[in-house]
Amino acid sequence: MALLCSASLVLAEDYVLGPDSQPQPNVPKGVVTRYTLAPGKYYPGVPHTYSVYVPAQYNAAKPAPFMIYLDGSGALGNGQRVPVVFDNLIAKGDLPPLVGIFIDPGVLPALSDDAQSRYERIFEYDNISDRFSHFLEDELIPAVGKKVNLSANPDDHAIAGVSTGAVGAFVAAWHRPDMFHRVLSFIGTFVSLKGADTLPAAIRRTEPKPLRVFLQAGKNDHLSPEQPFGVFYGGSWPMNNRVMYEALQFGGYDVKFVLGDEGHNMKQGGAIMPEALRWLWRGYPNPITVYEPPAMNSAGWEPRGQVYSVVSAAKPWEQVGETYKSVASPASDKDGNVYFADPVASRIYKSDAAGKVTLFKENTGGALALRVGADGRLYASQPGRKRIVSYGSAGDEKQIAAGVEASDLALTAKGGIYFTDTAAKTVGFVDAKGQRRVVYSGGEIEKPVALSLSPDQAMLIVGDAQLRFNWSLQIAKDGGLINGEPFFRVDMPEISPASGVAGVAVDNIGQVYFATALGIQYCEQNGRCAGIVSKPERGTLSNIAFAGKDLDWLYVAEGTKLFRRAVKQRGVTAWAPVKAPKPPL
Repeated sequence: MALLCSASLVLAEDYVLGPDSQPQPNVPKGVVTRYTLAPGKYYPGVPHTYSVYVPAQYNAAKPAPFMIYLDGSGALGNGQRVPVVFDNLIAKGDLPPLVGIFIDPGVLPALSDDAQSRYERIFEYDNISDRFSHFLEDELIPAVGKKVNLSANPDDHAIAGVSTGAVGAFVAAWHRPDMFHRVLSFIGTFVSLKGADTLPAAIRRTEPKPLRVFLQAGKNDHLSPEQPFGVFYGGSWPMNNRVMYEALQFGGYDVKFVLGDEGHNMKQGGAIMPEALRWLWRGYPNPITVYEPPAMNSAGWEPRGQVYSVVSAAKPWEQVGETYKSVASPASDKDGNVYFADPVASRIYKSDAAGKVTLFKENTGGALALRVGADGRLYASQPGRKRIVSYGSAGDEKQIAAGVEASDLALTAKGGIYFTDTAAKTVGFVDAKGQRRVVYSGGEIEKPVALSLSPDQAMLIVGDAQLRFNWSLQIAKDGGLINGEPFFRVDMPEISPASGVAGVAVDNIGQVYFATALGIQYCEQNGRCAGIVSKPERGTLSNIAFAGKDLDWLYVAEGTKLFRRAVKQRGVTAWAPVKAPKPPL
């Protein structure tokens, strides 16, 4: 559960290293060995020094849990004495016999005595991209794994950091909850330096991850009597740690916050290290799981936009069918069957309500952009053949439009078809009589790839794979598009210039769901993006749809797999438009 503690673990200003931080007689002592990690892919030319603590109780036949400390030399030093703490707590049974990995930030050596070396600490730690987590996974952990037998279970892994290192530790776990479930943060630099100040907002919007987080901060960190609101351009350290705590508590995380009286130092952190570790590893080896916040059902809880107003922690993603050559465009028919394409194999498959998959159609010409129309036929784009076709229930194929390169389709109840031409940056329209024309060519949409109609079919929503804004355009009586606006704003990846939008769907209250590089971002009808549902796996999303008999399953294509998840909202169909309620303002 979430707790707030004001330096309750030690007396105020009495931050001394206690018995658990002192060498004790008759306690088996682990061994610390120092190594050098050669330069690798993620920090080219940059070697790293690291040390490995192996407890006296280590059994090479059994995979060992481990804990990584950033700024490792500091954790090994006299102020923190982490190996001594490990010795004592392991001997007491308060910690499992874990391996300690103490990594120092790298330094790119200068090529001459007249040049300065490049110091990598800020780049490595104070960076909210996933580069450092890749470094840990692909370079550091495998190197240590050659020396000791490391567990692959994320419940057996913890990561700790101080100051900017605390940002590095949290971000590594944030990006890779499949790799770390425990985070220890001391005097974290969650301020406006290189993006860490955006983390609380991301935490509040994103579906919670299986993380346990211990936060410590000092009331006087980067503050002075003359400047009580902060002496540094990045903001207020104690305030932003409090904001991090509140965001984690809001999301239902297992989080603890200890606020002491010190400044930007490890006096309190070193003193409470044993108790922080006990809290972080309490209940081991029980897994750390995600749960919905208990306050959700209490008076005053505002469900609007909450991620748990869409999904349930107890109902995760499940795979549909097997692994295919490719997967695209799930679409539901009136009976709740779900069709999806394998354009690489030139096939269309059909899944029933139980998830049983059968082959529907072969030799489809690379068909994608599947949609079921009001007439019950399955519509698809065949980009290679430059046409739009439809299929009957027996698989009979009918050409609807020729000379069309459509990346996505949206079907109206009256038999109209909107389609995107990504290369031309246009949106086209085929009316019920088969007449085709361009209805958008404004150029503001950089990479139009995905389409959906609003629940009442009064608006066309166009997803832009490049920019962060996605468009809402009003549909005129003749099917033309008017009064367009860049209405829906999605979050962008840290190190990519593209939003990665690849699919759009709507529910019956007007919320819009975008399959993006960060996950499934959903926006309120008013244009604000309220939440991010996690991806099923670490892959690239392509298409998204509400499907099933009651349209209360969310389907998403990710690489070569199709996934579905039971949700609390319901979608709409082409043949049954509904007027959504007035949006919240």
